[in-house]
Amino acid sequence: MTTAWSGRRLLLVVAHPDDETFGCGSLIADAAAGGAHVTVCCATRGEAGELAPGCELGAGTLADLRVRELHEAGGVLGARGFELLDFVDSGMDGQAGPDTLVGAPLESVVEAVATVLDRVDPDVVVTLDPTGGDGHRDHVRIAEATTEAVRLRSSGASLYHWCIPRSVLLRWLEHTREVNPGSGHLELDSSDLGRPTDDITTVLELAAHLDVRRDAIARHTSQRSPFEDMPDDLVHEFLARDHLVRAEPPWPGGPQEAALLIPDRP
Repeated sequence: MTTAWSGRRLLLVVAHPDDETFGCGSLIADAAAGGAHVTVCCATRGEAGELAPGCELGAGTLADLRVRELHEAGGVLGARGFELLDFVDSGMDGQAGPDTLVGAPLESVVEAVATVLDRVDPDVVVTLDPTGGDGHRDHVRIAEATTEAVRLRSSGASLYHWCIPRSVLLRWLEHTREVNPGSGHLELDSSDLGRPTDDITTVLELAAHLDVRRDAIARHTSQRSPFEDMPDDLVHEFLARDHLVRAEPPWPGGPQEAALLIPDRP
């Protein structure tokens, strides 16, 4: 935790409800504990997600439930603001309609993110990995749009891409091969998964937030946690340390950062 966050604003821009918790939860918790006003912007309502076994929708829809989970889990982590864009979940593959995050024109997504940037006026923006390292096309689209929106706005905010190291994902694939040899994830090209170590500019040590992170994960009852059935040491790799690539201001090289760059304000 760093007190440099006091009075500052962090904007996290993701594609689906649960990206904020399954992916960036420890980062949110750390910034919020340090005094940041954290806003989570989610591009879709996660309509294309698969309902977890044993979860009942009742009278509502999956989209309704996932938005409630977004607010509940985000609140546990310490987020105080939520912005929901009006794009439809594109799913993992298949034809993407014009109202989906992938099917809509990129400039429409950029404009929607830019509107949130203007409203929130963040010091730091974190979004997902635009290289497609986790195999989800919606993650790529929201990362591309957020990157373009930040660069067009020229506000001086720092911009980071949250990512997973290739070495960690290869360990996960090996575990998956052992416990679930029929998994569709094993069809992914392992050479394209995650980020090579040399790409990573920033590593945050966040083990202090593991308890609140696990609490937030449990709030996403409609979705099967990706950490189920993982060995404890691999879960720790995913949850206790966050890896990012600094995009703005451009990374100058040198030793990896141990904290996000929070720019001075006039």
